[in-house]
Amino acid sequence: MATLVVTQNPIRQSPTPPALSHGLSLDTTRVNSTPIPNKHLPFCSPGPAPSALLRTPATPPASPPSKHLSLQTFSILYPADTYTKISDDPPVHSIDASTFAAACEHIATQPLPEPKQVFPWFHGLHSENQMQLAFFIARRRSLRRTPKCLRGITVVKAGGDMNSARLKGALAPEELLSPDTSQEPCFLEVDPKDGFSVRNFQIQAAKMAMVSDIVVYRDESSREEEMHTLAKNLATAQQRYRTKCDPSGQEMQVYSTFVLSSPFGEIETESPDLVAVNSSGELTGRVTDFFQWERQEMCEMSKASEICNNVWLGPTPDSTLCISQTDAGEQEPDIYIEASDLARPPSVTTLNRVAELSLSFPQQIEFPSSGSIMPPTWSHAEVDGLMETLRWIYKLANPDMTPDPSDDGSQDSDGDIPMKILSPRSRKMLIHCTDGYTETSLLALAYFMYAECVPTHEAWIRLHCDKKRNFFAYPSDVALLSSIQPRIMQESPRSQGNILSMIPEDPKWISKIDGSLPSRIMPYMYLGNLGHANNPELLKAMGITRVLSVGEPVTWPQEELANWGADNIMFIDRVQDNGVDPLTDEFDRCLNFIGK
Repeated sequence: MATLVVTQNPIRQSPTPPALSHGLSLDTTRVNSTPIPNKHLPFCSPGPAPSALLRTPATPPASPPSKHLSLQTFSILYPADTYTKISDDPPVHSIDASTFAAACEHIATQPLPEPKQVFPWFHGLHSENQMQLAFFIARRRSLRRTPKCLRGITVVKAGGDMNSARLKGALAPEELLSPDTSQEPCFLEVDPKDGFSVRNFQIQAAKMAMVSDIVVYRDESSREEEMHTLAKNLATAQQRYRTKCDPSGQEMQVYSTFVLSSPFGEIETESPDLVAVNSSGELTGRVTDFFQWERQEMCEMSKASEICNNVWLGPTPDSTLCISQTDAGEQEPDIYIEASDLARPPSVTTLNRVAELSLSFPQQIEFPSSGSIMPPTWSHAEVDGLMETLRWIYKLANPDMTPDPSDDGSQDSDGDIPMKILSPRSRKMLIHCTDGYTETSLLALAYFMYAECVPTHEAWIRLHCDKKRNFFAYPSDVALLSSIQPRIMQESPRSQGNILSMIPEDPKWISKIDGSLPSRIMPYMYLGNLGHANNPELLKAMGITRVLSVGEPVTWPQEELANWGADNIMFIDRVQDNGVDPLTDEFDRCLNFIGK
C-alpha cells in the first residue's frame, strides 16, 4: 500500500543551474547573487484573498488572548549593558565562549511564534513590488511591519572564509552588508523588487539578521582589528535599520552586536557541538547542516543503480557526498554520459573514438538533456542522433549480443571458415546529471525502451517501480518518445518481426501526465501534484491506493470515488500553498491518515 501526498503542478522554469561545488548544491542563503532556480518546486497560484466570511472568526476570541499571540523570544544577550563594552559609537560589546554557548543553548529552547506573525515579512515585501504587496497586503495591512516577537542570534565570521572554522549557522559578511562603501554601512536590501514568490528562501538568513543580536568571531587567519571593524559596521547597520523601520524608537526591539573574545580553538575544545567545520576544514558531523543534509539525502535517493545490463543511472559522482562505486567494491564506469542543456547529439565519429579510447581509460561524453529536443520542431537529425546513441550504448554494454559477421557459417575462397573475431570486453556506462534524475530522463527512458523493446508507458512504470528510479521528464519528452516509439521498438535488438502490430494501445493515463511521476520519498509514500492525483489510472499502475490532497480536491467521477472508497481519500480544505495559510493545525489529521 502506498499513499500519495499532493502538492500543485510543477513546471519547467529554467535549466538546472551549475553546482556551487563539485557536488549537488542547494545553498540559497547567499543574497547578493541570483537565487538558484529550482524547476522542481511546484508552481502555485496565490489563490483568491479569503472572503470576509472566512476572515471573521466563527466565535469571539478568547479573553484574555491566547498565549500564542503574546509569545516573545528572549535572549540572555539582552540587555547588552551587562556585558563589557568595547565601543561606544556604535555600541559593540564583548562576550566569551562560555557566554556564547549558553546564549545559543538558550535561544534554541525558545518557543517559535505563530507563522502568521512573521510571514509574509520573511517572504519579502519591497515597497516597489506592487504584485507582492497587492497579494499579501490585501489580507492584512500590518504585514509589512518588522515582527516584534522575534529575537534571534546571527553569527558572522570575520574574513568570510567559510571553508574552515565555521560555527553553527555562521554567515559571511557579504551575505548581510551592502557592498556600497560610499555610504554608512547598512543591511542588504534583500526584498525582491519584481515578481511574485512565496519561496524566497535565499533572503531569509539576511532577514533574520535584522531581528537578531549579532555575534562576530574570527579564526587565526583574521586579525582582531578586522573583527572589531566588522562588528562596528554591523552595529551601524542595526542602528540604520531601526531608524528606518521605527523612526519614533518606541515599537521595534533593540538588537546589539557582540564580538567573541575567545579564540576559535577554545570553542572547538569547550563547545564542539557549535562547530560545523573545524579549523582543518573538515565537517565535524556534530551540527545539523540542512544544506549538507539535503545534498546527502538527494545523493542517497538518486544514487547510481543499474537500469539495464552495464548501463547505470545516477548523479554526477561526488566523493564528498556519496561513496564512489570504486570504493563500494564496484567497477568504475568506462564511459560517463552527462546530460546537458547545451549538448548536441554526438556524431558517429565521436562515438567511435570514445569507444576506442574507453578500452584504455574512462571517457566522458555529453548528450542533450531532458526537455532539450522540443516538439514539434525537432529535426530528423536529432532523432537520428538519438537512435545512433542508443545503438552505440547497447553495442558497448552488450558486445556478446551484437551479431558477429564470422558467425554466418560462410567459407572463404579456400573453403576455410574465417577466424572468429573475439568480442571486445563490455563497457560500463553511467548516464548522469547533477541531481541524478532530472536531465538524464530522456536518454534513460529512450534507452530502456530500446534495450527492453517496450512502449513508452511501460518504460515509464518499469523504470520507476521495478528499477526504483525517480525521474523528472517533461511534456516534450512524452510527446517525443510517443512519436518515435515505433522506430525505437522496431530497431530494438529484441524486436521480432513487424513490431508495429504488437505495440499495445496507450493506456489512458499516459495522455494525462506532464512527464513526471510522483516521487517516492518513503517506501510507502509518494509526493505528487494535483495532476497526479487526478490520474487514478496512473496511481493504480504504480500501486498507490490512498490519496491525501492538501488544498485542492481530486475531481474524479463518482464511480471512481466509489471504487477507491471514502476511507482512502482525504482532502484538507481551506488551505492553499500560498505562503499565508498555515498547515500546522492539520498535521494530526494528516499524520493519522498516513499512519493507517
